[in-house]
Amino acid sequence: MVKASDFGSDFLWGVATAAAQIEGTATQHGKGPSIWDTFTAKNGKIKKNHKLDPACDFYHRYAEDVALVKYLGFSVFRFSIAWARILPNGRGEVNEEGIRFYHHLIDECLSQGITPYVTLYHWDLPQALEDEGGWTSFSINAAFNAFVTICALEYGDKVKNWIVLNEPFGYTSLGYMLGIHAPGKTGLTNFFPAVLHTALAQADGAKILRAEVANANIGTTYSCSEIIPYTESDNDVLAAKRIDCLMNRLFVEPTLGLGFPTADWDVLEKFQIEYGTWRLQERMKFDFDFVGLQNYFPLTVKYNAFIPVIQAWEVKAKSRKKPHTAMGWEINADSFYNIVTQFAAYPAIKNIIITENGAAYHDKLIDKRVNDPERIEYFKLYVSALLKLKNEGVNIAGYMAWTLMDNFEWAEGFTARFGLVYNDFKTQERTIKDSGYWWKEFLKT
Repeated sequence: MVKASDFGSDFLWGVATAAAQIEGTATQHGKGPSIWDTFTAKNGKIKKNHKLDPACDFYHRYAEDVALVKYLGFSVFRFSIAWARILPNGRGEVNEEGIRFYHHLIDECLSQGITPYVTLYHWDLPQALEDEGGWTSFSINAAFNAFVTICALEYGDKVKNWIVLNEPFGYTSLGYMLGIHAPGKTGLTNFFPAVLHTALAQADGAKILRAEVANANIGTTYSCSEIIPYTESDNDVLAAKRIDCLMNRLFVEPTLGLGFPTADWDVLEKFQIEYGTWRLQERMKFDFDFVGLQNYFPLTVKYNAFIPVIQAWEVKAKSRKKPHTAMGWEINADSFYNIVTQFAAYPAIKNIIITENGAAYHDKLIDKRVNDPERIEYFKLYVSALLKLKNEGVNIAGYMAWTLMDNFEWAEGFTARFGLVYNDFKTQERTIKDSGYWWKEFLKT
């Protein structure tokens, strides 16, 4: 049986959250609207037409929620700063109430012996900046740099662990190509500019942190999935390679000085030529102290000539009779091992932290208890794979479970429950699930 002590006394165990998904208080205390406030106000965009506010009312309940982190035995709490709470218009006038809120939150963490890991951008762009084009506009980079500078100067004496961006492929593809996440834009003409400006932002932001925060430990996070060809045919293998370029390589390789993976997909070569990205390769580079990896599932893909550009589609876990979560995501700890190994093979990556990993199930509160054995088994599988990686010499410094409590899960609204703590969204009453108690006991071992 795997024990927490097997990872060593300096291994970081934590839980991850995001401002837009938990804070609430979206239109009060000086906060400006974000793209997610706007997006969720449109009927039909979110399951059951759920709205973002009040989410988990973390803005008012942060002290009790940090206490939950402590009670469960975690040493790290990852949260993000809502850009529009600090700068309601994305730039210019600073909202002092927002500044104070994050000071209070950071101080609460430190007073309870919890190390804060602060994410600067977790998908909630100020709507005022989106009105100017958002991540498709070159002006976004100056605005982002100003926001990072404010956060570094305000909190850098207390916060030493920083994450620049959360899952850049996630928000550029879902929000600026497929349109199923905020701001709901579609097409390559939106996606490629968003990719370019995001690749610049992750390096620019990190350089600002390096300059302004003494002894900073700086990282950024990437969603990642092992991409598995459905068959060994050339068409399926090449389809898998194209998806791998997009999902796993698109943002990490520019930071490592490798540029975009143009050699393995001609569409990216055309992108580089059209947008002149080769001129900006030096600016995209940064020597991160750690890379955060966020893994939930592998993707099995099959060639499909009728799908534009990528000519590939996913073969779902359910149709292949593979174990899966309530969201249909395949449960595969071996695949988790494989994709972490893939990233660890980059010589320039110094340290890896698993900054998100978890599973949604159809949790029910019965007699003040949530019995979720499937989630416990999920974590056992993935923690075992994690230990195998560490024992084989992969430099993994920590693991953060997604997530502390059930929250607003983007396009899924409140229907997808990932939390270790059950949240009643009507009363905001928190109930620790059996999986939360499992973590509490595991972290004692």
